[in-house]
Amino acid sequence: MHGINQELTFTPVNIAVMTVSDTRTLDTDTSGHLLAERVTEAGHHLAARCIVTDDKEKIAAQVQTWIDDKEIDVVISTGGTGLTGRDTTPEAITPLFEKTIEGFSVIFHQVSFQSVGLSTLQSRAVAGLAKNTFIFALPGSNGAVKDGWDKVISLQLDSRHKPCNLVELMPRLDEK
Repeated sequence: MHGINQELTFTPVNIAVMTVSDTRTLDTDTSGHLLAERVTEAGHHLAARCIVTDDKEKIAAQVQTWIDDKEIDVVISTGGTGLTGRDTTPEAITPLFEKTIEGFSVIFHQVSFQSVGLSTLQSRAVAGLAKNTFIFALPGSNGAVKDGWDKVISLQLDSRHKPCNLVELMPRLDEK
């Protein structure tokens, strides 16, 4: 069986949401709001939320702060994954990764292709692991947030998802 086993107990995790944008505010940040709303509707704890400008050092510093916070299990960013000169989220966060989750990008693009066709190739969605914290970088559109959260991330952050999920790995991430 694969999918959600409703007979199992749901385990919420602490998730921080970061929007990368030079123009959005908390009032105009529709993708960050959508993501934060979906996180809490799924039963998780929204541990933090912020907007960071499209600046490689600021993005890296914010993610590093959350990685260092033992209370945050997952960081999800939205924005800055495109191809323009200001899009530097992957460059900012991938050096922080201890391990890259290559499959996330592959699956995200498969899901995204169903929504936007070949335009998915303009996204550089990435994911990794650093200091026992899962990190996901999604494009900044509402559609990308829906595709990434609804069809990929939320399922892997649901402790009832079988045959396996990321939540069940959390206690074992620092094994040597």
